[in-house]
Amino acid sequence: MRRLYRADTARRSGGTVPSPFSPHPFGCSNFHTSLRADSVLRRGIRKVPPSNPLPAFPGQALADPVLSAVRRHTASGNPSSFLALNRGNEVFSVPGLDGVVVHRRTGRHLVQFGGPFAAAPDYEPLLTAFTAHARDRDLAVVAVQLQRPDAEAYVRHGYTANQIGASWAVPLPDFTLRGGRFMQLRNKISRAFRNGLAVREVDPAHWEEALAGIDRAWLGSKGEHARPLEFLVGELGGPAQEHRRLFLGTVDGEPVGYISYSPVYGDRAGWMHDLSRRVPGGSPGLMEAINSRAIETFRSEGVEWLHFGFTPFTGLDPAHEVPGHSLGFQWLMHFLWDHGGDLYPARSQLSYKEKWAPADPIPEYVAFDGPASLAGFAHVFRACKAF
Repeated sequence: MRRLYRADTARRSGGTVPSPFSPHPFGCSNFHTSLRADSVLRRGIRKVPPSNPLPAFPGQALADPVLSAVRRHTASGNPSSFLALNRGNEVFSVPGLDGVVVHRRTGRHLVQFGGPFAAAPDYEPLLTAFTAHARDRDLAVVAVQLQRPDAEAYVRHGYTANQIGASWAVPLPDFTLRGGRFMQLRNKISRAFRNGLAVREVDPAHWEEALAGIDRAWLGSKGEHARPLEFLVGELGGPAQEHRRLFLGTVDGEPVGYISYSPVYGDRAGWMHDLSRRVPGGSPGLMEAINSRAIETFRSEGVEWLHFGFTPFTGLDPAHEVPGHSLGFQWLMHFLWDHGGDLYPARSQLSYKEKWAPADPIPEYVAFDGPASLAGFAHVFRACKAF
């Protein structure tokens, strides 16, 4: 359930709130594996007593203002903005300002998703108010999945911002799988269909038991201690489900995999390849075949973009860094791209996305209130329930 902070209410109550993250942190519900936390990140987290949660509000009452904000306030171009509607998120707002800040509390940190989803005149006042709200409570803010305009605004407010990875997207109007570049992908897709795969768009409410079975099989294949991640990945169900789309793959009538797509607003409007899961084993090319059928559907509807979401440590480029960035944190991101496979499977995630010939990467950023902080970075993982 999403919780709503209004600045005045939060000050009166002195209340604070719990946390989360689940099938893979970082953007994207394109996570096919479960995250194993690195010990160096664990060392960045201090144990703190549990906090007293603010009163919970009904999810539907909160979904409307957040949905309105992500639909209307698209200047930053965040392709993952719909994740703001995930259950469990907390929402900060200020009377008289048109916008919201979406975040989760972990320990002494507020982990913010994206920048403020706010009207242009209210964006920086809302950021100022949220930063003050955190500082008044001796909490540190770390914001993740910022876009370039967000990162530049945060720097103006005293934050340290660094590139943390990139999002990837495919323009659909001229998309085709013809040609030598896609031969291997075509072969995998054809093989899946020859092995009996059928794909259709379904209402998940009619397939709850089957989808839960896929989830259990998927999670069981990740190891004894694996658990699903959340916050920076998509979800099924809840008040926002009516806005998503689900494509289900079956073999001989038995569900074997699915991909959920969430809406993307703004200049690159379209759909985001969000939560994707499959049963272990089975035919190669299963997920690729499901996605290919979704692409056919989207193209027939005139959809212009298919987004593949955020992958950390990918698309790194010194030219993307903003003024005042941390050289040490920049080094860490490149190190994790080269050697962080046990922490996060960025290379395999990128390999799947590159099969579809995405356009240039869209850089994404993390920002810390003050100097870049390993503890703050660790709390991003903790908010995702990576540990």
